[in-house]
Amino acid sequence: MTLDLEALYIDLHRHPELSFQETRTAGVITQHLTELGVEFEEGIGKTGVASVIRNGEGPVVWLRADMDALPVPEQTGLDYASTARGTDPSGTDVPVMHACGHDMHVTALLGALERLVATKDEWSGTIVAVFQPAEEYGAGSQAMIADGVLDRFPKPDIVLGQHVTPLPAGTIGVRSGTQMAASDGLTVTLRGRGGHGSRPQATIDPVVMAAATVMRLQTIVSREVDPRDVAVVTVGSIHAGLKNNIIPAEAKLELSLRYPDDEARARVLEKVERIVRAEAQASGAEEPPIIVTDHTLPPTINDVAATDRLVAAFDAAFGEGTVIDPGMFTGSEDVSWFAREAGVPLVFWFWGGVDPAAFAEALAAGTVEHDIPTNHSPFFAPVLQPTLSRGVDALVVAAREFLDTPGS
Repeated sequence: MTLDLEALYIDLHRHPELSFQETRTAGVITQHLTELGVEFEEGIGKTGVASVIRNGEGPVVWLRADMDALPVPEQTGLDYASTARGTDPSGTDVPVMHACGHDMHVTALLGALERLVATKDEWSGTIVAVFQPAEEYGAGSQAMIADGVLDRFPKPDIVLGQHVTPLPAGTIGVRSGTQMAASDGLTVTLRGRGGHGSRPQATIDPVVMAAATVMRLQTIVSREVDPRDVAVVTVGSIHAGLKNNIIPAEAKLELSLRYPDDEARARVLEKVERIVRAEAQASGAEEPPIIVTDHTLPPTINDVAATDRLVAAFDAAFGEGTVIDPGMFTGSEDVSWFAREAGVPLVFWFWGGVDPAAFAEALAAGTVEHDIPTNHSPFFAPVLQPTLSRGVDALVVAAREFLDTPGS
């Protein structure tokens, strides 16, 4: 059989699912794995799927794709745009969209598996394909590991993965060393004293406390981090109050922090905690704030030797100039947990999903940041081709580079 990859992608794009809720997506994946004759297990780490292709002696190569979507209302205008809705962990009804391209990741991996199954006479070894849930929570890889995926499947000799991004379609971006930042997600609860909106003097207003805290947090990067270093402090969510004439008792902030290494992480976390506690004290808070770490992600570090080898393979397959060094991305990933827990090399690369002409026009005008939607935008939508074909080809080239070739 031959998979209709474009139809598969469109179907997944129309039916996105939130983290740890990817039951339909997992069903689509297992249906196609069954049609390919590939053995698999489902329900790993709640909704994850892992499959294995055994093809004689040789290295074990893991290929990973994430499959969850985001609570974002799609505004792409595509005729296959998502209108799906879901329920987030707080019980809130939210719009759902594949605003990070994980639908493209799943489709490319299924396409690569089809190709690899069809060419088993050209390689030997073992391929493990991991379809991971909940990357957006930074929790899916560890959930699969906790559920025994490294014990239930052949241990990897190398872990490979890719991510679609706003580069020109056909381009591959990869670098040795730190490819993506480490990150922490924090929830900060500021505790005041509630009361009537007409009598603020009888309260300790956590909304004002939150506003002061948000503004002071912005000075960490601008005034306390060397301009030559990388750090990001983002307050992505503020929740306080239910009515305009009631001063609430508490306010919650959700923070996203990014840094290149553990040393920078320790410095930024110390500064965040210092500011949060100081602003609460300055507001006269009677109870200290509560700071909870929701997730911690390590930096995504590409093995130098394996990356050099893969870049050479990409150059040979796609032509010189296809591969660029995109610099370190301040976004974060949880793919590296698989490699770290197994003690093996990782190579994680990006591939472009933007119409090359549109990207060139925006680049010439200096408007790339304005005109080219990035991941997590409600306007993010990779062009179908050549994005999809390049994603399939890249995985096949990468897998075969680290597998054995009979007679070689």
